[in-house]
Amino acid sequence: MIPIISIVGKSNSGKTTLIEKLIAELTQRGWRVATIKHNRHGFEIDHEGKDSWRHRKAGAVTTVLASPAQIAVIEDSDRDYALAEIAERYIRNVDIILAEGYKTNPHPKIEVFRSELRKERLCGPADNLIALAVDQPLSAEVPCFDRDDAPGLADLIVGRFLLQKV
Repeated sequence: MIPIISIVGKSNSGKTTLIEKLIAELTQRGWRVATIKHNRHGFEIDHEGKDSWRHRKAGAVTTVLASPAQIAVIEDSDRDYALAEIAERYIRNVDIILAEGYKTNPHPKIEVFRSELRKERLCGPADNLIALAVDQPLSAEVPCFDRDDAPGLADLIVGRFLLQKV
């Protein structure tokens, strides 16, 4: 099973920036990374008038867009799938999955915490929190890393989730 690590935090805390840095750090070390981004408000990859849009409007429940460099699957969904279901259904040939936007799930979590937002943290150890990525030192029951310390967080991820796979 491919390990899944959720990067969680309040809006504008820096989740996407941290994920970008972790992807770069992990891939530089030779690990293959996939990401899953949840958007509870929905999104549109298909655009009116395009062939794939026309296929879907005609009734196709799944449409695959393929080119020599990329493949995208557009599929109707009857519900909000769990991370593990999405991973099992769509992700192959990677070492780890970094997820963004799934605040409540059973997978290990790194919470990005930005003190200027002056809000409570989202997670604790009972939520499978394994680390905090913070902008100011913080006393916590899990390891705290600077938000910009992608190498340190990558060391944690590699040590806990990837080296045991090798």
